[in-house]
Amino acid sequence: MPLCMESDHYIRTTYKGFTLVELYNSYLTDLSPKDKPWDKHRATADLVEDIYRDSIYLKYADRIENCSKLLDFGLAKAENDEQRFKLLAARFCRVRHCPTCQWRRSLKWTARLFQALPEIIKEYPTHRWVFLTLTVKNCDLVDLKATIATMNKAFNRLTKLKIFPGVGWIKSLEITRNPETGEAHPHYHCLVLVPSAYFGGNYYIKAARWRELWQQCLRSDYLPIINIKAVKDKSLDQDGLAGAICETLKYSVKEEDLVADADWLIELTSQLHKTRAVSVGGCLRNLLKEESDDDDLINIEDSPESKETVADLILSFGWRETIKRYTLND
Repeated sequence: MPLCMESDHYIRTTYKGFTLVELYNSYLTDLSPKDKPWDKHRATADLVEDIYRDSIYLKYADRIENCSKLLDFGLAKAENDEQRFKLLAARFCRVRHCPTCQWRRSLKWTARLFQALPEIIKEYPTHRWVFLTLTVKNCDLVDLKATIATMNKAFNRLTKLKIFPGVGWIKSLEITRNPETGEAHPHYHCLVLVPSAYFGGNYYIKAARWRELWQQCLRSDYLPIINIKAVKDKSLDQDGLAGAICETLKYSVKEEDLVADADWLIELTSQLHKTRAVSVGGCLRNLLKEESDDDDLINIEDSPESKETVADLILSFGWRETIKRYTLND
C-alpha cells in the first residue's frame, strides 16, 4: 500500500526511487495512515500530564510534556518495494503511565518475542502454546500493591507445582478500573510453552482444574475466574500465535482508565511504583531479555534480518497540542 495518494493536501512525486510528497497541509496521519496511533497516544499523554501537573508527581508532568514532541521519520523501502515511514529519532520520557511510552514498550515486547520465535521453535520444535488468564476479585485501589504481591507469590507457587505443564512462559500484568466503584481489577495474561504431550492422555488440565490450582496457590477462600485456551498451531495470524502474543503484551492499563479519574491515576501511580509489568520465566528467560530503562523505543520493529533502504531525507513532525495532530515542520 503506498504511503500517500493524490488529494487536496498533497501530490505524489519521487525522490531517488522513493515515493515522496509535495505538501499543502501535511499531517503525519494523512501521509502514513498506519501511524495514526501517534496522534491518539500523544493526545492522551497531554491529559495525563495535566493530571500529574496538579499532584505530587510534578516531575512526571515535566517529563511527559517533552515526550515525543518531535518525530523524525525516514522513508524506508523493503526488498519488495513496499514503503513505510521509519522512525529515526524521538525523545521519550519513559514515565510508566505515559500513554505514548506504554504503547512503545508494548510494541517493543511484542517485537522482542517475535524475533525470539525462530530460536524458540528451533529448540522446542514440537512444543505448543497455551494462553492463560488468571484473575482475582476486585480490590480497593489502596490495596492494589498488596494484592499484586499476593498474586506474584501465587504464580510462583503455581509454576513450581509438579502438575504445571509449562517449560517457559511470559506473563504480563493488566489493571482495569471498575467505572462504578473505582475498584481495581488486576489480572495476568500468560503465554505458556507446553510439550505437545500436554494435549493428550492424562497430562491435559481442564479449565475447572486450573481454577482449583489457582485458588490453591492464591490461598483464597473463593474460586477465582480463569481462562485457558490452546493457541492455534504456530500460525502467525490474528487468530493464532500472533493474536495471542499481542493480547499478552498489550497495554498495562487502558488509556481511558488512566484519565477517567485524576485521584485514581495518582493512587495507581503510587501503588504500582517499583512493580513489574512483564516478566519471563522457565526456558524463555534465556531467550528473551528483561525490560530495562535503556531499551530502545525507536527501532522496535527492526530485526537483524530486515533489509531496507532508507532515503537520505528526514521528515520532521511536531506535535501541535491545539489541534492534537503531528504536523510536518518546514
